[in-house]
Amino acid sequence: MTTELTLLGWSLVLALFQVMLTARFRNRETGTTYNTGSRDEPGPPVGVITGRLRRAQANLFETLPLFAAAVLIAHVAGREGALTFWGAWLYLAARIAYVPAYALGVAYLRSAIWMVSMAGLVMILAAILRPA
Repeated sequence: MTTELTLLGWSLVLALFQVMLTARFRNRETGTTYNTGSRDEPGPPVGVITGRLRRAQANLFETLPLFAAAVLIAHVAGREGALTFWGAWLYLAARIAYVPAYALGVAYLRSAIWMVSMAGLVMILAAILRPA
């Protein structure tokens, strides 16, 4: 299996981690009685950190399908190389760094990290779309 596909797999692990982390923080706010019930009534207000984790998760879910598609297209088309290798590494590393940066509320750094992840995605797209 190629490095890019392996990094895609780890991106899915990151997505699952973010789901579980957000749920854990929310569970602390609502308690197990609420979470194991029918949840017909709205729970207590979402805390600051939980809200940030939710938004970080939603942000990942906006770009993860694009990353997955780009990596798979590059693989099937035989377009893997330095651009896809480094692009996939940049994407995943930045997405990992994005979680604590967002949770801690580090505004400008968080945006810079997001731009690095987008640069990684653009690198993979460039490898796919460049003339053969």
